[in-house]
Amino acid sequence: MCGIVGAVASRDVTATLIDGLKRLEYRGYDSAGLAVVAENNELDLRRSVGRVASLESICGGISGQIGVAHTRWATHGRPAEHNAHPHTSSSQVAVVHNGIIENHNELRLVQKERGFVFSSETDTEVIVHQIDWHMQQGQDLFNAVRTTVSELHGAYGLGVVSKHEPGVLVAARSGSPLLVGLGDGENFIASDMSALIPVSQKYMVMEDGDIAKITSTSIEIFDFQGSPVERAVLISTLSDEETDLGGFAHYMKKEIHEQTRAITETLEGRLGADSVLDLPFGENAREIFDKTKELKIIACGTSYNAACVARYWFEEFGIKCDVEIASEYRYRKHVVNEGTLFATISQSGETLDTMAALEMAKTLGYINTLCICNVPESSLVRASDLTIFTHAGREIGVASTKAFTTQLVTLLMLAICLRRRRLGDGRSADVMEAEIVQELRSLPQQIENALDLEDDIIAMSKHFADKNHTLFLGRGAHYPIAVEGALKLKEISYIHAEAYAAGELKHGPLALIDEDMPVVAVAPNDELQEKLKSNLEEVRARGGKLYVFADANSDLESDESTLVLKVAPVNNYIAPVIYTIPLQLLSYHVALLKGTDIDKPRNLAKSVTVE
Repeated sequence: MCGIVGAVASRDVTATLIDGLKRLEYRGYDSAGLAVVAENNELDLRRSVGRVASLESICGGISGQIGVAHTRWATHGRPAEHNAHPHTSSSQVAVVHNGIIENHNELRLVQKERGFVFSSETDTEVIVHQIDWHMQQGQDLFNAVRTTVSELHGAYGLGVVSKHEPGVLVAARSGSPLLVGLGDGENFIASDMSALIPVSQKYMVMEDGDIAKITSTSIEIFDFQGSPVERAVLISTLSDEETDLGGFAHYMKKEIHEQTRAITETLEGRLGADSVLDLPFGENAREIFDKTKELKIIACGTSYNAACVARYWFEEFGIKCDVEIASEYRYRKHVVNEGTLFATISQSGETLDTMAALEMAKTLGYINTLCICNVPESSLVRASDLTIFTHAGREIGVASTKAFTTQLVTLLMLAICLRRRRLGDGRSADVMEAEIVQELRSLPQQIENALDLEDDIIAMSKHFADKNHTLFLGRGAHYPIAVEGALKLKEISYIHAEAYAAGELKHGPLALIDEDMPVVAVAPNDELQEKLKSNLEEVRARGGKLYVFADANSDLESDESTLVLKVAPVNNYIAPVIYTIPLQLLSYHVALLKGTDIDKPRNLAKSVTVE
């Protein structure tokens, strides 16, 4: 992985390929490359380590009407030019690949016996040699690709060109997203529609098992059995406005400040006068919710943290809720209780572990599946019975911010919808629901109040810039918020950060406390605050330095060992959303002081489409 672009046209496509890579670079990178079939019908291959700008600097003079390009996030083989995509074989075939080929070692042994020489450490190179072998046996490019994918075990999204068929681009997909963009006398492939914004708004989504034969004037798609299939032509709503920094220094800061707008749009059309509406979850939502007795939520990373917050809401409302990391769920046995709804959460809708967990769940007896997602065109959305979109808008910063808070808001609305079923017929709101709905309506203004703390957080961040470790504490629903805060700090500042339920301090973490270990605490004015105060005293007694985000109505005050930043009073149900904001800002400003690459942290990718 991570980004694929391909084009076939009656003009030079080099600039389109490079521009497409730049638009995908936010999803992950460590090297980049492209290959075009030049005017002399030879493959022209260029690859470099680092950003797409490094690749662009070595592409002077390259020209071709068909080609493929890739920006890589290493899975097999270290970041190096020889491991960068595209990979070629016999100087006649070039392949770009997202995914992981699980049987690459077996294929490699056979190919070495056939005389193929390997120049990389990647699993991808076995694909291009296999295609080359089948072409040497007399198959054309399309059939060579078709035969090859039948021999692969694992996940792949492929773009393939050959100097022997300079007008044909072949694409194949299984488990890794790929779409075909439609132009006027030119056509494209990409792993993400954002790569094609300047050249195409129309696209088709390839399904698992699809193989496409694409020329500048035609698109033919076949399923895994070789039968022709039709895929719907869709219209993308993406625009360049979503990729503009809008005066901010980084996408992450822009996206933190976009949370007011994102939450407003997530709530729009989903709240009645005093209730949360069922219909936005899908036409069959009411019927499915009526049958739901329990909830199983699967997610990864930040989305998993959102689910862990929501578990407190569901269970407070009397709905049993189990939350699990997708990569763990896939590899154990399961007991599914009657009436359990299976829910997935993903910003991109392409997270491979979550997608695989959903496919597994469909065989286990859950009543239905529900997806909470930010991307309407994604695989997870298409595979789910019910879908509700977070309306966060495009999130470019690798460290998720607005996607997380809109997920929280959506999960709270779901919890309220299911709560009604516990109280009666599921149709009528009670006083408590009406109060929460009013709090949700006030949430955008509450977000603005939290953003107003930024100057104080800038001053606080100076206490962290020279530190190597940080401990985050929270209790109840704010323990997962502390986990999310620690995740943000480690992602973008590279400071080692861990989060604990504050009551666990005496069970081990107190051994780490000293003046060089900042301790960040989330302290809303709820029933657990007095317990939390006792935990904070344990830190003080051992010489620790405390940084506390506390409700303005609490009696927590700053002193020589404690810096308290007061947060405006807020309802307990929406408090996790509000207390997330200062933690995001703290991580951002610490990273800014440390000079890290905030939007593209090392070793990470935006959309994790490999296991």
